[in-house]
Amino acid sequence: MAHPDQKYIDALLTNDQKVLKELYANYSAKIKWMVLKNNGSEQDAGDIIQESLIVIYRRALKGDFVLTCPFDAYFYMVCKKRWLNVLSKRKSNPTVTIEEDQRYIPGEDSFRLAEETLEDEERLQLLKEKIKELGEACRELLRLSWSGKSMEEVASLLNYTYGYARKKKSECLGRVVELVKKSPEYTKLKW
Repeated sequence: MAHPDQKYIDALLTNDQKVLKELYANYSAKIKWMVLKNNGSEQDAGDIIQESLIVIYRRALKGDFVLTCPFDAYFYMVCKKRWLNVLSKRKSNPTVTIEEDQRYIPGEDSFRLAEETLEDEERLQLLKEKIKELGEACRELLRLSWSGKSMEEVASLLNYTYGYARKKKSECLGRVVELVKKSPEYTKLKW
């Protein structure tokens, strides 16, 4: 069952400026406090807020996302995990902890949703990286076929026969899957 704060997810999807302003007014101060308290700047806080909202937006675009906890807790967890990633990249010691305000300790549902959202984003990043390793012809074929064009249109645009375009797409996808599975991040991301 959706939490009443689902309205913030819906606002992201529909670009409802009134509700998005409410979201910023209600939740940005807590994120700013967390970042500033943990070796960050106001610029860092703004970046984390924007990046986290983009991650949440992408997750919501899938259509099956239902917020089952307060947005406050979910958003905080997504921002916190993204900030931990930034801190671990900045330091030579990747084990970083964040000083927490006890009022902001989120519930179990928030942790689960934040983890799922960030794992989806990491999977997408890994997929994009591996697609870049393909040849130009494969990248173009996949880009066109994923843009919503039919395989007939893709074949025509690339001057391929329909049968060759389908076969080549299958080979390219197979190569991407192979590259992803060989990646050290593959097992970490629980595919």
